Amino acid sequence: MDTSVLYQALRSARGASHRILRMISAGKLELALSTSAFEEYAAVLSRRSSLADLRLSRKDVDNVLEFIAYLCIPVTIHFGLRPNLQDEGDNLFVELAFASQCRYLIKSNVRDFRSGDLKFDSFEAVTPAEFLRIWRKTYES
Repeated sequence: MDTSVLYQALRSARGASHRILRMISAGKLELALSTSAFEEYAAVLSRRSSLADLRLSRKDVDNVLEFIAYLCIPVTIHFGLRPNLQDEGDNLFVELAFASQCRYLIKSNVRDFRSGDLKFDSFEAVTPAEFLRIWRKTYES
């Protein structure tokens, strides 16, 4: 799950991103997390503009980050896969998806992930809404 999905999950209790965060919290999904992805979460959520937009305090953000660290499956990245995407922040999530052997990389803007130089058959980049459709079809039907 990339940073934009977490951000949207915290910004609104409605929508697919928040539902995914609740599924992680309930143990229905596993969240793979590397140190660099965690640092990206912390940097973005701790920005003054993010705190204002999310209507959270720094303590609230720290609590969210601690909660995510507690729930996540820690993944160590052994091989860099750069250069791949134009946005360096996106590359770390490709590395995480590859290293964790996950099936889905959940990202708000999948267009960026589908245009990179490297292609992977081991995972698919999907939007939060696409992920929930896949989840419902596979596990709730």
